[in-house]
Amino acid sequence: MQHTIAKSVEFNGVGLHSGVAVKLVIEPADAGTGIVFVRSDISGFAPLAAIYSNVVDTRNCTCLGDKNGQIISTIEHLMAALSALKIDNALVKVNAPEMPILDGGALLFYNELKKAGLAEQSAPRRILKIVKKVEFHDDKGNHVTLEPSEQFHVHFTIDFPSPVVGHQEFDGAINEDIFFSQIAPCRTFCEKSQIDYLRSIGLIKGGSLDNAVVLDGDKILNPDGFRVKNECVNHKVLDAIGDMATCGFAIKGKLTAYHSGHFHNNQILQVLFANSSNYTIEEE
Repeated sequence: MQHTIAKSVEFNGVGLHSGVAVKLVIEPADAGTGIVFVRSDISGFAPLAAIYSNVVDTRNCTCLGDKNGQIISTIEHLMAALSALKIDNALVKVNAPEMPILDGGALLFYNELKKAGLAEQSAPRRILKIVKKVEFHDDKGNHVTLEPSEQFHVHFTIDFPSPVVGHQEFDGAINEDIFFSQIAPCRTFCEKSQIDYLRSIGLIKGGSLDNAVVLDGDKILNPDGFRVKNECVNHKVLDAIGDMATCGFAIKGKLTAYHSGHFHNNQILQVLFANSSNYTIEEE
């Protein structure tokens, strides 16, 4: 059956780019609602469904937007935690244009939502079952595919020039235990030179070594190092889980990705839904 959270959960943190204080409240929602976002700082803001067709920007994060140009950015980490916990319906209220970055991954979201508990609802869960392989390639050699599978499976590969990262792969089925132990703790990663540039143009004011892995040549600047083995590729998996959740359903299918990101994740969903013969919607 479908589930929502048993009680409201509140988070307080800072926006990654603005550095401003952000309050986030997640509330229960009726069966069939899906995951819906609201800007609590804007009077009359219409609820905005977290679906791929409402994604308006994929540079560095996944960003929802409405017809008035109002946005809610960096939804992917929360979406991944909701997906892993099989929370189908929730109302997400945020008082800023971006979500709080918190620990840079999804572990704090997961832990607090888990504590809140789930409430079973009267409607059956609906499953997106991939029945035909679909793919998207960009002009730089990055690509992503979705193909049939009886479970949600992710195979993600990255190759980075940094000797600290290099070649990394994740290949496995996604369930709650794997998500909690291997995926949720994983932070975004970047080179120190990227940090210096982004700060010079007024971005990532909320970034820190607490919420990002920073690489400097053959060194990692975070005093405690990586949180998990292959944290870099696993963070890409985290993002992909959250982005795939914008299909609006649980997924039975295999996602294979090479060096892709939010843009590619959104594009593969657009390709998938462009032809109804690519998928079926079933009740669990």
